[in-house]
Amino acid sequence: MSEIMELARRAKAAAARLRSLPASCRADALNRMAGKLLEVREAVLSANQQDMADAAGLSAAFRKRLLVDDKVFEYMIRRLREAAALPDPVGHIIEERRMPSGLLVKRVAVPIGVIAMIYEARPNVTTDAAAVALKSGNAVILKGGSESLRTNLVLAEAMRSAAREAGLPEDAVQIIPTADRAAVSELLKQDPFIDLIIPRGGKSLIKAIAEGTRIPVLKHYDGICHLYIAADAPEEKAVQLVVNSKCQNVAVCNALETLLIDRALPDAVLQKIIAGLRENSIEIRGCSDLCSRVEGCIAATAEDWDTEYLGNILSIRMVAGIDEAMDHIAEHGSGHTDGIVTQSDELALKFIENVDSASVLVNASTRLSGGGDYGLGAVVGISTDRLHARGPVGPAELCTYKWVAIGDGHLRS
Repeated sequence: MSEIMELARRAKAAAARLRSLPASCRADALNRMAGKLLEVREAVLSANQQDMADAAGLSAAFRKRLLVDDKVFEYMIRRLREAAALPDPVGHIIEERRMPSGLLVKRVAVPIGVIAMIYEARPNVTTDAAAVALKSGNAVILKGGSESLRTNLVLAEAMRSAAREAGLPEDAVQIIPTADRAAVSELLKQDPFIDLIIPRGGKSLIKAIAEGTRIPVLKHYDGICHLYIAADAPEEKAVQLVVNSKCQNVAVCNALETLLIDRALPDAVLQKIIAGLRENSIEIRGCSDLCSRVEGCIAATAEDWDTEYLGNILSIRMVAGIDEAMDHIAEHGSGHTDGIVTQSDELALKFIENVDSASVLVNASTRLSGGGDYGLGAVVGISTDRLHARGPVGPAELCTYKWVAIGDGHLRS
């Protein structure tokens, strides 16, 4: 697998060249990428249909993530253009101070260097990763799943062509052109050239990568997202937020997986929440208290509270107030996204201060905890790590910083 080492070496050289290019050049490259993808639209859709045909035996949820239809294609184009229009994070002065000695000290945002993205299914990650990496001045190595290889090769070649036309080093965007799993093992050994790995997929994939490399890994573990419905939650708002959080797209990491309902919530509101979920074909697994109130409720097991379903199942627990809700989140949550529905500013503030998750929402759907809704544009995932990025990972989160000190013959006394 010497070709993987060569690919990583070329990415390192490209990253060095990227550092000297102006922001306008990188933004131009992203806009050109959007234009180039439009030129090869039919080739992308054709390649994806071949990938879909080969994945005929896989689950419906997996095939949904693999599919590139007109809606997904337009999403990819839009994300590239949104990234191009974002403020450039490179060179941003994070802080600046003049010391008593007259020494001017700055902390300045700079690219991380070479980012390796290892991901499953979703071809839109190919374009999102390129957009976020280039916007932040990084070179990127893409390793998608074998099931989407044809689609990803067409996307990557179009983006590389656009990068060349914009004056970027072609190797700023590279894709590993094989489905051979040995390529991933070899990629994990390239610590002299790769500065950060971002795996995007199931927990087993992320764990295997983190345990198999010396390169820093930005992890995105389970999205066991909670919504607590306080006793004072308005009926219409409570129903709409629960249904949207769970049903808008059940197969994504910020979809609701456990609903916590205050025991003091009026029964009429509880029943309307249940009805809204069942209208969307959601299977309800509940605690004994819920099962005694709701006909046809399936008894939840201990495992349910720790499960990211990514499907049409929701676990529901009745709780005796906000403290019990927060205790449940602390014990079973994954630190991804958790929210509260309440009319009380006091309860909302208490929830914000005590729930330790990457995103904490008040009276808003958990589905909003993403890059676009936070104004970040394209993102490469939602980190449940604490260092160095947490939550949606956009261009600014793919920067590190360096200290710059400017003096006038200053000496240490």
